[in-house]
Amino acid sequence: MHNLIAKSDTFSRISGSHMIVAVTNPPWKRVDAMTGTMQAIFLDGPGAPGALTIRSLPIPVPATGQVLIRVKAFGLNRSELHTRLGLAEGVTFPRVLGIEATGVVAECPGGEFEPGQQVVTMMGGMGRTFDGGYAEYTCVPAGQVIAFRSELDWSVLGAVPEMLQTANGSLSIGLNAQAGQSILIRGGTSSIGMATAVLAKLKNMTLLSTTRSEAKT
Repeated sequence: MHNLIAKSDTFSRISGSHMIVAVTNPPWKRVDAMTGTMQAIFLDGPGAPGALTIRSLPIPVPATGQVLIRVKAFGLNRSELHTRLGLAEGVTFPRVLGIEATGVVAECPGGEFEPGQQVVTMMGGMGRTFDGGYAEYTCVPAGQVIAFRSELDWSVLGAVPEMLQTANGSLSIGLNAQAGQSILIRGGTSSIGMATAVLAKLKNMTLLSTTRSEAKT
């Protein structure tokens, strides 16, 4: 599937790793979700790539305990391919896909985050049991939002949530990795491989890595 980019609230096809949303208005400006609409990539049910359609939908109305995020970028994940093919469990349709998103806080009724604050969100049912990040706005539980500060481009930041979550989870939950241990990373020149290498070095582990490309050695 080609990636999509939004400029001045319209989508067009591009090449690259992530969808980038260009914000034409200040993202911290209060959203009138009763009348406002957004563009989203929508899936009525499992099917071929053509089953994904771009539609105008109402901007979600956040309740207390939820955060409305103005999406600036999101990653494309194999999980979403499985959902589109009807292979993922626990998915309800119709659905806006996307298990991660990076952006800024538009509204937060409970006060957990400030409008305009940079945040990421991932998993927790995104794109499966409630609408996810393939949209200009996404509304998620505050408990699965992480604030950060960075001057990196949104196209870079959009790759971070799932990549780092996978790498960190593999080291901590999967391996219970400890300082002084050795680790072999297969596919070490991939994005997840490099993220794992950085986290492993921060843990003072001995690092070994492989790659199929001699040009990357």
